[in-house]
Parts: sequence; structure tokens; C-alpha cells
Amino acid sequence: MSAPRGTDRSVLVGLLGHGVKPSLTPEMHEREAQRHGLRYVYKTVDLEGDRLSVDHLRGLLAAAVELGFDGLNITHPIKRTMLPLVDERSAEVERIGALNTVLVRDGVTRAYNTDVTGFARAFREGLPGADLGAVVLLGAGGAGTAVADALVDLGAGRLHLVDPDRARAEALRDTLARTAPEVEVAVDGPEALADALTDASGLVNATPVGMAHHPGTPVPDDLLTPQRWVADIVYRPLVTELLRTARAHGCPTLSGAGMAVHQAADTFELLTGRTAHREEMFRDFDELVSAETDSSTDADVASTTHRSRESSGERNH
Repeated sequence: MSAPRGTDRSVLVGLLGHGVKPSLTPEMHEREAQRHGLRYVYKTVDLEGDRLSVDHLRGLLAAAVELGFDGLNITHPIKRTMLPLVDERSAEVERIGALNTVLVRDGVTRAYNTDVTGFARAFREGLPGADLGAVVLLGAGGAGTAVADALVDLGAGRLHLVDPDRARAEALRDTLARTAPEVEVAVDGPEALADALTDASGLVNATPVGMAHHPGTPVPDDLLTPQRWVADIVYRPLVTELLRTARAHGCPTLSGAGMAVHQAADTFELLTGRTAHREEMFRDFDELVSAETDSSTDADVASTTHRSRESSGERNH
């Protein structure tokens, strides 16, 4: 499908999901579009209750097509719900059964998942050479599914899925058994986290725990050791309690900043056919995070986000 090019037309994009009003993605997209000389409008559509139903989402998607939207970003909790509503699916969406981007071209909708590519690139840049022999993944929802696929692509040898919804974790395990049979996958609930971490080389938090509205940490302090890297896909706050504690214990860490920016850049490229200026997008992200944080610690981290993604010292939609 062709992407919009030139400056003789506008680009219209929307973000569908629950609690999306504070998202930094619209501003990042619009700032990047200015650098390309594009007229670009990115709207947020905050959904809750009955507006998250399949019927309502079907109507919204049809309206987006009719109104001339070029694409949509899709976030929690409808990354799976939207899947049967689109016309076509990319290879990664077929593999994992979750989407976060829908392109609209000539009345046809096609689903992509830039969470997968965004996390993979962020990990390569932020934790280069990290041991992927045995990884514990907290969360098997839409974001966790994308992270699992990225970890497989990165070369993970074994994944231990930890989720309170065992059926959901088992569904992800079954998907991985089909798409990546070479990877050993185990499933447990949070009560077995200590055992799951016994010989783990690293862990990823793909749950909402640590977000501003879900404070706390999903990992007890005594389970963090310097030999184990820790990644968190949450970026509000940028330094979660999990990351702050992990750093205090000497763990190499990766914040959600890299995934947030790279998935936004990947989506921008899909929507426009233009190559994103990623360094500039990281600076935009730094500025936006710094502007809204009250913590001097978070501000210091935010001011060096684009540099920290290239070294190991250092919840995306």
C-alpha cells in the first residue's frame, strides 16, 4: 500500500484506547512531521465502558476509513480486540495475535505491531550484549506478547512467562510453540516469581505495575541481583520503582524510553513513507518528559535518555 508523500495533503492519525489523553506519542509524531514539512494532525480518542465493545470499535474503524484517516495507533486494552476487524495483517501481527497500528489505504485497513520492532531496537541499543539465555517476562497481555516476540527475535533461549491470568500466559506459550518451537517456554503465576528468577539472566516488566496510576513494583527487592539485567516498558514515570531499586542493587537496566520512541518512529515511517529522525525524536521525548516531571532524578535521567540507549547503564502503548 502506498503511503502519503509530499506536502500537498495532510496526514490524519488517531490513537484509540483507554487513558490515552496524556500520551506523548501525538506530540512526538507532530513534531517529527514538522521536520518533514508535512501537515500532520494526531487525535486521541479515549475509550471506556461500552465504548470498548467490539461493535463500537467496528463503528469507529469504519468511521476512520470514511473520514479519511491515514491510520490509527491502538493501545490498551484493545490490541487484540481490534484484530478481527481489520482487512489485512502483517507477518508479526499474524504471529502474535496483537496489533498497535492500523494503516488505511484506499479503504483497506492493514494491521502492524511496532511494539515488537520498537522494543527489539531499544534492547539492542540499551543493553548490548545482554545475556538472553533465560528471561523472565512479567505480563502476557498485548504488550507482553509483543515483547515476547521481540525477545525471540533477539535470540532468547528460554522464556518464563509470569502472569496472574494463567490462561492468557498459556495462550502466549502455545503461540510461541507454533512460531518459535526452538525456544523453551514455561508458565507460572506471580507466586512462583522467586523460583522463576532462580537462574534467570534478566527480566522484563510488561505489566502496568509501576505506572503513575499503578504504583509499586512487581518484583520484591531481594530478588534483584547485579548479575541480572532489568527492563521496564513503562515510561511514566521514566524511572519506575522497579528500575530505581534494580539500579540500587547494581543491575544493568533499560527504561521504557527507547521502546516508546522507536515504536513511534516505526509507526511514523509506516504512515508517511518518510525516514524518521530518531535522534531528534529522542530529544523531543526528553523535553516532553522533563517538562512534566517533578522529580529531579527523573529529570536528570530524561535529559540523557537519547545517550543512555546506547549503553547499559541506564509502558508503552
